[in-house]
Amino acid sequence: MMTLVYEETVRIDTKAGVHENSLRVLVPQTVVQARRILTKWSRDITAIIMVTVLPVLFLITMNIVLGHAVTQVAGYDALFNTVPMNVLAAAVNGSAVGAIGLIVERDDGLLRRLWVVPVHRASGVCSRIVAEMVRIIITTGVVLAAGMVLGFRFKQGILPTLVWLGIPVLFGLAFATLITTIAWYASKNFLLESITLVHLLAILFSTGFLPVDQFPKWIQPVVTHQPISCAIDTMRALALGGPVRSPMIETLLWAAGITAVCIAPTLLGYRRASTRR
Repeated sequence: MMTLVYEETVRIDTKAGVHENSLRVLVPQTVVQARRILTKWSRDITAIIMVTVLPVLFLITMNIVLGHAVTQVAGYDALFNTVPMNVLAAAVNGSAVGAIGLIVERDDGLLRRLWVVPVHRASGVCSRIVAEMVRIIITTGVVLAAGMVLGFRFKQGILPTLVWLGIPVLFGLAFATLITTIAWYASKNFLLESITLVHLLAILFSTGFLPVDQFPKWIQPVVTHQPISCAIDTMRALALGGPVRSPMIETLLWAAGITAVCIAPTLLGYRRASTRR
C-alpha cells in the first residue's frame, strides 16, 4: 500500500515575470531570511547570554584579577589585549550558536521546506552570512562598550579604529565557516564539546591572556602564530600602536585559509541538508 503524505509549505511570492533565481530577487529575499534568523536568535536567552554577557563578565574578571599584573609585565594597559580577546571570543561563541541553530533547522526539516519554495537558491546561504555579520557587529559593540567603561581607548585615529572593528567580522565569518562545516558532519553534543575545548585552549594560550614572553619557550612559536593571537596582536597595534603589518598579514592568511578549506564542504553540507528526505 502506498501512503501519500501532504506537507504544507510556506510560499514566498516573487514578482510576476521574474525567475526565482534572478539576481533581482536575491537581495530582498536575503534580507527577509536574515531578519528571520536574527529574530530567532534574539528570542534565545541562552544564546544572548553566551555571546554577550559571558564575554563581558570574563573581561571584567580578567581586568580585576590579572589586569594590574599584566599591565606591569607588558608595559601597557592589559585592556589592549583582553578587549580584543573577548571580542573575538564573542564572535566564536556566536558562530557556535548559529551552527547549533542550523542543526536544529536541519533536523526539524525547515531547511528542506525552504528549499522547495520559489526563492533564490543562494538566498539561504547569503542570509546566514548577513545575519552573522550583524551579530558580530552587535556583540563587538557590546564588549567594546564594556571595555571603554573600564578604560580602553583608541589612540591611532579613525582609520585604524575602523580596521580594528573589521577584524572581528573577518575573523568571525571565517570561523563561522569552519564551525558550520563541523556542524554538518557532527552531532550537536560533539560540536559543543569540541568547540568549547578548542576555544578555551586557544584563549588560554594566546597573547590576549599573557604576553608571549611569559609562556615557556617551547610553546612561544605556537602562541605567537595561532589565529587568535594574530588577530589580537593586530587589534592591539591598531588601537595602541606598534607593528601591524606582520600580524595583519597572518590574520588575513588564517581567515583566507580557513574559508578556502571549509567553503566547499559547508556549501555541500547545506545542499545535502536541504535536499535530504
